[in-house]
Amino acid sequence: MIGKETIMRDEIIEKIIERGSYLWGKEAAELNENTTFAEVNAKSGHISSITTFLEDEYDCEVPYIGFKKCKTIGEAADYVAALLEE
Repeated sequence: MIGKETIMRDEIIEKIIERGSYLWGKEAAELNENTTFAEVNAKSGHISSITTFLEDEYDCEVPYIGFKKCKTIGEAADYVAALLEE
């Protein structure tokens, strides 16, 4: 059985990829949960744009500093999912 957390995490990964692919000039298919922010040369402005996008999508605060510490898209999704569970 797939838990609610897994569905939420997968949805968040999709949202990060949706926004990130636009920002980084990549096809969404090129990105996955193991993609590192270093691989896509994510800049501070990109991270800020993604956190703002997620805040709008999920109506919650996504602290920039905490999100920026994440190394991969999957880690970032875990971070946001944990915030939503609070």
